[in-house]
Amino acid sequence: MSPPLALADFGSFYAGGRQVNITGLPQREIAFTQSASLNYDPNGLYHFEQAYVQYFIPAQLAQPLPIVLLHGGGMTGAMWEQTPDGRPGWLQHFLRQGHAVYVVDNVERGRAGWAPFTEVWPEPPIIRNAEESWSLFRFGRAEDYAARRAFDGLRFPLAEFDNFIRHAVPRWLGNNDAALQGFCAVLDRVGPCLVLAHSHGGEVAYRALHARPELVRGVIGIEPSGFSPDVAAASVADKPFLFVYGDYLDATPLWERLCVTGKAYADELARHGARVETWRLADMGVAGNSHMPMMDDNSGDIAARIGAWIRGAAI
Repeated sequence: MSPPLALADFGSFYAGGRQVNITGLPQREIAFTQSASLNYDPNGLYHFEQAYVQYFIPAQLAQPLPIVLLHGGGMTGAMWEQTPDGRPGWLQHFLRQGHAVYVVDNVERGRAGWAPFTEVWPEPPIIRNAEESWSLFRFGRAEDYAARRAFDGLRFPLAEFDNFIRHAVPRWLGNNDAALQGFCAVLDRVGPCLVLAHSHGGEVAYRALHARPELVRGVIGIEPSGFSPDVAAASVADKPFLFVYGDYLDATPLWERLCVTGKAYADELARHGARVETWRLADMGVAGNSHMPMMDDNSGDIAARIGAWIRGAAI
């Protein structure tokens, strides 16, 4: 059992978004409890596309730059708080390393809220199901889902898979630009920082790097699935970048393509003067990691490795 973690401060804030006036929709009678009802008018002024941030400042602040944790697609900041089987999440690990940590629920996710009006977001949302999570996150082969037969040596706590899929929330595929704007508003509040982004969060992070180069001092991409369309030397030169990949990367054509795309982007960063390092954990003798290394049974070890990389990165 780890000793209690002392905090100097903690809190939360909303950042970014826009106000929207909804007009022309019909009113209707609603009951919002068993004993209270009223005539609901959906027309009026709303605020949408904000991000929600919860921050934690350790009493023993040992690192100069805060870490901003950005979730992947269809998930929220809760993914960093605790593993499905109840172990400390990376939020706690990086706090113990002496970093201030900012946990983001970006646009449309978790406590950031979402817009129920097609007048704001025209397309319907999607949500990831258990079957897709099983193969996409590389827990096992798609055909082995029904039997819950995992890849040999898998480090994800599979007994808690049903608990894990509670993390899934709706996402709107057309909101990438809004997510970028929301995240930039977060960076404006936080100031200079390191961004640690997972999966789809990679696209937001690498685009934000170029939109706020004076604030993003480095990016740690945990199996990023998206990138900035272009790389500008002025935004990346002499900054540290770490790419972290788990095991079973040849399990699906999608992950084979994403690894090729990720390498090409890392090479482009390096060509523009960035200091780039790529970890393929299985090639480093650390086998069995899924797409969710912050939840795998060696999550603490990987957080420690990342922390050591940060301390050696001379930021």
